[in-house]
Amino acid sequence: MVSSLEPIHYNATRACGEFSAQILLGAMMHKPEWSSWWIRVSAGLVVLLWVGTAIAWAQANDNGGDDPAALVNPLIGTTNGGNDYPGATLPLGMLAWSPEEPRTHPRQQVQGVPGSMRDDRGRPAAPGGYEYSANRISGFSLTHLMGTGCAGASGDIPFMPYVGEVTSSPADDASAEIYGSAFIHDNETAQAGYYKVKLENGVTTELTATLRTGYGRFDYPAGKPAVMFVRTAYSETGSTDAYVKIDPSTQTVSGSVTSGNFCGYIGTVNRRSYYTLYFVAHFDVPFLSTGTWQDSAIRPGTKEARGGTTYGAKGFVPPGKGSGGWVVLDTSKSPSIGVRVGISYVSEDNAEANLRAEIPAGTTFEAVRQKAHAAWNDALSRVEIEGGMHDEQVVFYTALYHTLMGENLYSDVDGRYMGMDGKVHTVTAPQKAQYSTFSGWDVYRSQLQLLTLLEPDVAGDFAQSLLNQANQNGGEWDRWTHNSGITHVMNGDPAAPAIADILAFGGKNFGAKAAYKSLLQAATVPTAHDLSKEGCAVECVGQRPSLDQWLKLHYIPVGASAWGPAADTLEDAAADFAVSELARRMGDNAMRKQFLERAQYWKNIFNPQATPEGGYIQNRNADGTWPKFDPASGSGFVEGSAAQYVWMVPFNEKGLFTMMGGMEKASQRLNAFFYNPDGSLAVTASGGLHAELNNEPSIETPWLFDFLGQPWKTQEAVRRVLNTIWTNSPKGMPGNDDLGEMSSWYVWSAIGMYPEIPGRAELVLGSPLFTMVHIHRREGDITVKAHGAATNSPYVQNLKVNGKITTKTWLPDNFVEHGGTLEFELSATPDRHWGTGAEDAPPSFEP
Repeated sequence: MVSSLEPIHYNATRACGEFSAQILLGAMMHKPEWSSWWIRVSAGLVVLLWVGTAIAWAQANDNGGDDPAALVNPLIGTTNGGNDYPGATLPLGMLAWSPEEPRTHPRQQVQGVPGSMRDDRGRPAAPGGYEYSANRISGFSLTHLMGTGCAGASGDIPFMPYVGEVTSSPADDASAEIYGSAFIHDNETAQAGYYKVKLENGVTTELTATLRTGYGRFDYPAGKPAVMFVRTAYSETGSTDAYVKIDPSTQTVSGSVTSGNFCGYIGTVNRRSYYTLYFVAHFDVPFLSTGTWQDSAIRPGTKEARGGTTYGAKGFVPPGKGSGGWVVLDTSKSPSIGVRVGISYVSEDNAEANLRAEIPAGTTFEAVRQKAHAAWNDALSRVEIEGGMHDEQVVFYTALYHTLMGENLYSDVDGRYMGMDGKVHTVTAPQKAQYSTFSGWDVYRSQLQLLTLLEPDVAGDFAQSLLNQANQNGGEWDRWTHNSGITHVMNGDPAAPAIADILAFGGKNFGAKAAYKSLLQAATVPTAHDLSKEGCAVECVGQRPSLDQWLKLHYIPVGASAWGPAADTLEDAAADFAVSELARRMGDNAMRKQFLERAQYWKNIFNPQATPEGGYIQNRNADGTWPKFDPASGSGFVEGSAAQYVWMVPFNEKGLFTMMGGMEKASQRLNAFFYNPDGSLAVTASGGLHAELNNEPSIETPWLFDFLGQPWKTQEAVRRVLNTIWTNSPKGMPGNDDLGEMSSWYVWSAIGMYPEIPGRAELVLGSPLFTMVHIHRREGDITVKAHGAATNSPYVQNLKVNGKITTKTWLPDNFVEHGGTLEFELSATPDRHWGTGAEDAPPSFEP
């Protein structure tokens, strides 16, 4: 097997030359009367061969140059449960203008509610608003969440171009059969900062964006009424209020929608509104006529309407509800019309101010599109790669692109934003911007670390944003915030590891001491919400549900306020470890020791006699007894099984191995977890007893072979995932992207390292996918060179760190702090000696 791409290129070139010589020689050996014709044919074949070889070489070596944005494929992750959206946005942008597709099947299972069926044609085809397998668009909304589960959220203010007469209310067209339009993917283009689709109704839609504003260009067919619907009430999860106002004199449509309802179908806690989005849209052509609708009533000639859809009896949008407006556009001078749109969560005036600042009147669509592309290039070029196949480069830069779409800018150009307390606040120095949307259970694992590594000041602003949210929420840090709302979704207390992650990876421009003080209070003094069962299981309202039991029993027992008591125990242990790290950085040694001891409470739910094969982490009753147990079952856990969760002690794997009976037994267990009996890798869809690397509970597990002195198996398992689960296709992402968490795992893994330990900056090592990765950082660049890197050459033979040979399978935290250079020697054959010494394993932490 060839061990690097360079020999492949050389051999292909040499083969081409040898074959060319054979062709020309053959021409000379033919009869004289044939030779002239044969030489001409031979010359043509030679040219084609050399051109083909050059193209293949270029595809394998093209690193995007100065244009990594051109390698982004936003359609990756738009099916197979990825739930990403393909529309136009900027890094961490407030506005994301992207298609909304209705569900094509009226009865469809609800994500997160096993076995449930519903009649809900008004909901999007997927939580990101877009599902690649669908073929009908109901509108193009101004906001989106990236890669979430549940039934989506945001998707506010859909614009829908329509050709024809308006004869019935769009409120009665939940499946978009009348006012929506079909399309085919051959007529669709998705790029970083730009989206285009030609609809079956004849309208070509183009979208681009700035941070808080968007520009749409719509080409209508000639000779037919050119209508634009503004479906103000129809956020993805519905609304409780909406308002639209049409002003023909200024050629504007403005208004607002009040929404929320994230995962609201699961329980009544989140079946409420908690934000209002304001918008103003300027059209560049006059309005020939206007109209509005409210519920099932249409009102031609009117200019204002109000009314939300409600959330229905079960958290879903009921039919025949909601309001919006439409304009018939004057296309007599040009079939192409432009729409500049500004948004704000503060006021309509602020939406207008954002628009004036970012897309002032007279700005062309192409100018905004070019700036969007340049903004993505600036962000993506922080990580420069060389080598790899073209598809691998596309997947890499798309994963980095998705990583930078997770959180959203929330403050306006004047620094104002709507707080969790329903009041308008203004950011104060050193904070430059307020951010929203925090899926803590997901992103504390690796997305925040990557964001901080690349953009420490932005990450510091995000840490300050979380602290601001907590201060505005009575001191409680919520685990899943959406705009100005708390949703409580998932389990544990991810705020502590999130803040510790940001601090460890270089985000320092925030109130770290204030954050530590607040998190310490939350971890030691139970609140009324902590003691409440409201919202449980999925949406327990407390920051630390059942904190009283944690302090008393030193674990979360069966029957407590929790989604999964065993899973909550593990998450709380990780949170306490993060608090101990914050205490260390704050110089509070007493609290460092106390919380490091509390972080070991996971041992209290390790049952050494759980199965004949060995011990497991499992549910435990408050009286200390153990309930019935099945390691393949998810009972007591969250989106995973006991066999998948037993490894989730990333800060003390050595302690876990000891509990399992020692390194040898732990090795046998981990090998059985990752390998089928026939020796093939089991990394996804292999059942509850094996790894499931399409979801967060398992993504730290392939790196554990480093801790066991078997680093070649880490290298093998991670590369198998990169090569098989992640592909350059719409289904090329394993499961929900979860605000970029899963994409960040790919980026880290392709670089050849991973932030395994929450709240610390040590990096455990795999192997690089590319021959060179250069991370440009103000604090000090990181360069990763990999001699012999290739798709099927994951095995480390040798490693130098800053020029010195090492056998350690991890990097100390000062490598992240200062930067440095790694030089790998890779092969297609595993080296079962490198990195196997006891001193080579990554550190574990316990008192």
